[in-house]
Amino acid sequence: MNPLPFRRLTINGKFLTARPTGVHRVADQLIRQIVLNQGLLDGVFATSPAIVAPRSAPDGTQGVHVERYGRLRGQLWEQMDLPRAARSDLLLNLCNLGPVALGSAITMIHDAQVFITPQSYSFAFRTWYKTILPLIGQRHRRILTVSHFSAEQLTRAGVADAERISVIHNGVDHVLAYPRVPEIIERLSLARRRFVVALSSTQAHKNIKVLLDAFSSPELGDTKLVLFGGHDRDDFERLSYNVPANVVFAGPVTDGELRSLLEAALCVAFPSTTEGFGLPPLEGMALGCPAIVAPCGALPEVAGQGALYAAADNPREWIEAIRSLAASPPFWLERSAVGVAQAANFTWRKAGTDLCNVIRLVAEDR
Repeated sequence: MNPLPFRRLTINGKFLTARPTGVHRVADQLIRQIVLNQGLLDGVFATSPAIVAPRSAPDGTQGVHVERYGRLRGQLWEQMDLPRAARSDLLLNLCNLGPVALGSAITMIHDAQVFITPQSYSFAFRTWYKTILPLIGQRHRRILTVSHFSAEQLTRAGVADAERISVIHNGVDHVLAYPRVPEIIERLSLARRRFVVALSSTQAHKNIKVLLDAFSSPELGDTKLVLFGGHDRDDFERLSYNVPANVVFAGPVTDGELRSLLEAALCVAFPSTTEGFGLPPLEGMALGCPAIVAPCGALPEVAGQGALYAAADNPREWIEAIRSLAASPPFWLERSAVGVAQAANFTWRKAGTDLCNVIRLVAEDR
């Protein structure tokens, strides 16, 4: 019998030391699925999977042992310490980056945004990503991404050849487990079905300006736009955006608060000009909140017929789509049901099965 090619599956745990982001939440969900799907990896590795992380990392996640290693931090740790710790292993990187020096790796690159809309990122960030992503694509055994759109864009950007990229769609059913926190509705003085939820971001590709322009119209004067996230009114006004009076800045919200906002909202609006996946509108759809999205990036792939569409550069279309939901309760109920059905296609169980199948394929390819 041939010896197993790898001692174990090692998971890059650098993300444990950083502020939580959407990418990190995806990693957390996929690690949970690796634990639940251990049977799919039977006989592939000599020992159980482990997370290798910097010494400052907190305790384990999702029942996987955390092994602290090295003395460095951040990107230096990832590029110098981690390859030594995982030199006998198959390394899984779930948060866009991984060590270039270690070829026995599978890396999830969520999108190609630094190539598509570089103006959304700082010079240092986009320079680093544009340099390292093609090196990862050339060196690592397999590249994962979260949509067919992202796969096409990564290929076009020269990150990796199409045949070396596997698509694993995100799940969305995590949102159904969030405990409701309905107090946020009263705290923000909101009326049920009289407000629209959107992500507060000044990044160019998030395109929040088209919503601000739409809500400047008297036709939406009796409807509020609730923006959740880290950017506030001052951030938008510093960019010379006109922020109308019916815009409410909720600030960062908890998972439970977001669920309560989405369940009480008229709709969720997502006008991005490009997205690698587009989780917020799908989260809304899963909770019965109709979604209006721009027909851009991966949004048509993910939202399908479950969402309404409005042009990314046309405030009038956003006004009309929002008013159509407000004017007809039967139409709202129809769009709610269609959205729920579409969101049900995206589960973490399926994502985990797809991931474990890729891991096994790579590990057994000698």
